[in-house]
Amino acid sequence: MPDFETKIFKKTGALKEGHFLLASGLHSGHYFQAQALLKYPKEASRAAKNLAGKWKGTTIDAAVSLAVGGIVLGQEISRHLGCRHIFLERKDENFSLRRGFHIEPGEKILVVEDVVTTGGSVMEALYVLKSYSAEIVGITALLQRGEADFGYLFKPLLKASWPAYDPQQCPLCRDGIPLHIAGTKQSRINP
Repeated sequence: MPDFETKIFKKTGALKEGHFLLASGLHSGHYFQAQALLKYPKEASRAAKNLAGKWKGTTIDAAVSLAVGGIVLGQEISRHLGCRHIFLERKDENFSLRRGFHIEPGEKILVVEDVVTTGGSVMEALYVLKSYSAEIVGITALLQRGEADFGYLFKPLLKASWPAYDPQQCPLCRDGIPLHIAGTKQSRINP
């Protein structure tokens, strides 16, 4: 990990070690709690500025974040890019635009997520954005912990190679390490 990320993630308590049930349903010995970082405006702004810098020279009309986790990050990235920010939120388990948000056909969109493991939420969001005929310029996140391929340019702040396990093959379970439920999508997961 680069020095900035290591220091800031540890300082804010965003990087945790143990045995965790991830939102994807997988188990891991590492968990990244983005909101532990994003609750500090100075650190959130600094991380967003670094992410926005990765898109310098790219025309972006709007940053579209995924609620709830990506909202703060999306707002901060939009501020640094000088574009508007909107977010997708779940209604009946599916992402949709609500609250009067709208995307015009051809608008250049940067998708913002806090953490990407399997990429399932981002894929859902891309499906919704394509239904508006948006032009996806790329995807960004604080952390990429999996090997998702979206078919678009993906620029995370940090790539981690922490292993994630199917619950039936989890060595942490076999070793009897207590499982902690992480994330916000737990109501949709059967551990």
